[in-house]
This record gives sequence, C-alpha cells and structure tokens, in this order.
Amino acid sequence: MANCIIAQSGGPTSVINSSVVGLIKANKDFKLYDTVYAGVNGVEGILNKNIINLSNVSDEDLNTFKYTPSSGLGSCRYKLKPLEESTEEYDKLLDILKELNIEAFFYVGGNDSMDTIAKLSKYSKENNLDIKFIGIPKTIDNDLMYTDHTPGFGSAAKFINTTILETYLDSSVYINNGIFILETMGRDTGWLAASACAAKLNGESVVDFIYVPEVAFNKIKFIEDVRERFKRNNKVYIVVSEGIRDSSGRFVSEFDCVSQDNFGHAQLGGVSNYLRQIILDSGISTRVKALELGILQRCAMHCASDIDIEEAYNAGYEALKYAKDGKNGYMVAIKRVYKDSKYTTEFFEIEASKVANNVKYLPTEWVNEEGNNIKEEAISYFNPLLNGNPSLCFEDNLPKYNVFNN
Repeated sequence: MANCIIAQSGGPTSVINSSVVGLIKANKDFKLYDTVYAGVNGVEGILNKNIINLSNVSDEDLNTFKYTPSSGLGSCRYKLKPLEESTEEYDKLLDILKELNIEAFFYVGGNDSMDTIAKLSKYSKENNLDIKFIGIPKTIDNDLMYTDHTPGFGSAAKFINTTILETYLDSSVYINNGIFILETMGRDTGWLAASACAAKLNGESVVDFIYVPEVAFNKIKFIEDVRERFKRNNKVYIVVSEGIRDSSGRFVSEFDCVSQDNFGHAQLGGVSNYLRQIILDSGISTRVKALELGILQRCAMHCASDIDIEEAYNAGYEALKYAKDGKNGYMVAIKRVYKDSKYTTEFFEIEASKVANNVKYLPTEWVNEEGNNIKEEAISYFNPLLNGNPSLCFEDNLPKYNVFNN
C-alpha cells in the first residue's frame, strides 16, 4: 500500500489550499496513492505525529477548501538543522513516513520550504530511501527564483490594487485633501508595492510615488518630491514596501526589526507611520494618513484572483504528476507563455536546492530614474495575474470556509 503526504509551511496566502485540492484531484485521476495524508502544522506537526487523512474528504468540502484562505492544514516556521550538524530530526521524520508507507512528500511553501525539500531529498537519496520530496511554490512576496511568479502573489496584488483605488477615492473628496501612505508587505523585495502601478482610474495611475527595497531610499529627496507634488495637486498618494532601505542597507523605519523568526527573518512593519511622521515634521501638510495592510494581503479571498487560484490548483496537480514520473528534490515552477496574444502558463521542474536560499528581486530597470515609481512597461507583467473573481461558497450571507487544522 503506497501513500503520500502533503503539508504547508511559512506565511499563508489566499490560494495555498487550492494546491492541496489540486494534488488530491490528480491522485483521484491517476490513482497513484491509496491514501493522501496531511501533516497539520508542516514538518513540525509531522514530527509530532499530528497527521490526518484527506482521502475521504467529500468533493463538496474540497471545493469549499479550495476557496478558503490561509493555511487550512496549519503552518510552521520550523528550520531543520543542517545535515552535517545532526541527522536526528531527519531520522525521526523518515521513520514516521515509513510507518505510514509514504512514498512521496509534498511541501507547499516558499524559499525556506524549498530548503527543507532540498535537505530531505538529499538525505533520502544518500540513504537509498524510496521517498520522493517535491516542493509546491507559494508566497505573496513573489521572490522565488526561476518561476515567473508564485501562487499567492496575484491575489495579494489584486487586493492591494483594489484597496488603493478605494482609499484613493476616499482620500480625495475634500477641497483641502491630504497625503495618503499605503504600506505593503515585502521584507526583501518590492514586487507587491510595485504592482501598485496597475491601479488606474480613467486610464491614469492614481499612485504618485512607489518605493521598493531594490532602490535606496533618500529621505531628503522623498520630502522634496512629496512637497512639490502636494503643492501642485493638493494631494499625494504613496505606496511603500515595508522593507525599504537607505543607501547603507539599513531598514529606514525606526520600527525596523520587531522580532525574528526561526529562519532569522526580520518581522517588519511601521514604515508607513515613519514616513507619515517625517512628512508632518517637514510641515508639508497636517493631513497625513498611513495604512498598513498587514496580513490582509495574504488572506483576502473575497478579493482573490481567479487566475491565481487555478494556477495554485494546477501547481498541486503537476506535483503529483512529478511524483508519478519519479522526480525527487524538485519544485514545480511556472512559465509564462502567450498563445495568440492570450496569457497562459506552463509548468516545469526546477531543483529545490537552486531555489532555496536565493531571492528573486524586482528588476531595477522597472524603476524610474528618480527611484520613486514604477515604469509603465511593468504593468504588462502584473495585469494578467489579477484576472477573474473567485466562485466563493456562501452561508448566511457570508463566505463559507473549511479548514482541517483545528
């Protein structure tokens, strides 16, 4: 009896559960494994033997799960020790997998999750174990190397752009308007903030300035730019990534590092309020509002991209096919193609070890010479990823969701 197991890791997204459903559907089609297990709370949960059976979940519940945001199997930020340091965790994990007759392990996650896949596949190969380890990409940050984009990013970008349009209208109703600052996630990269270039009203961008980590932030120039634009238009709309840095590489916000996770990543937040304060201190205007979107970017299923949901589903489906073909140590990657000028995608495998511990940065050639906005040419990259609306299930006039981590 051959079985498989799937788990989720890292920060959630609106579409991460769709990948799980895609894998289950592929297994029903190919009848490759007798049972599809799930580790609740990622590798950490599996090590604690917190494992459930997904094979008998009804199609109705799976469909609801497909349109449920956040990690419905729970998540973790558990870092396996380097193999050279200790194999104890690896041996314990593999013993648990062997007890369940697991022949394939699927991990839905980002950069650090691909590091886990790379380590486990390496160890299994070195010990001649018949267990395949395959990564399924997800992250709203869109910072995984080799893949054109990551499932989760399109929905986060769509929510950001929708919120920009709505808050722009709200902040533009008075004779004497003020300055509005919207803060996106993006510790290392500016993909989410940069997507704001797609927010247009009557064909014109509503965002005056966009600041991303890839370009050094200059406080003096920032004040000058905002002052000039406010004097001209009597209003300014600013989008900023939480991870912007100065020329020395330091986070510009005085609230820069609140804490660190198990992988040593800084937990950021507060740069919009920092910018608000320096605008107030400069005397440009007394009407300055700051909005930190926070986790709403990764769980707003009501404003998700249908393209994103389906691509996440297909990534899970492809992962099962990779196991069927004997792949081990690979991540499912997305290739963008245009057929008759219509956007579509294809999938290909890439070694998880190449993705792990690397970052795909926003191309600096997309940033204007002033370093304070994104060029028009970048919109063609973002726009297709925002397409379509989700077919949500409703109950008592509210979205109906389903999770398996409680």
